[in-house]
Amino acid sequence: MLLMPGPPPPPDPPLDVLAPNPITTDPRKRVFAYEEEHEDWVVRLVWDADDPELLEAECRAPLYGQRLSKTDVPKFWTAVKALIAPLGPLPVESADPRP
Repeated sequence: MLLMPGPPPPPDPPLDVLAPNPITTDPRKRVFAYEEEHEDWVVRLVWDADDPELLEAECRAPLYGQRLSKTDVPKFWTAVKALIAPLGPLPVESADPRP
């Protein structure tokens, strides 16, 4: 049997809670996500196997034209830190300027 060299297989998700989140417009992409509900908002973690160094954390709330309240921002980051704790401390490369 002769094997041709090729690209390595994509890595596994960094967290066990991340589940496949297929993209209907591009079934080749391997995207994983996890959502955790809180009071009036949802924490969503998204990881793409094509960019394994990036783990996104989103705060989803039905806020139209307004910002997340100042009391909810620390709660969001506390929830994110609890979810990513198994990975150890991670750098925050950017954050939405409109918390």
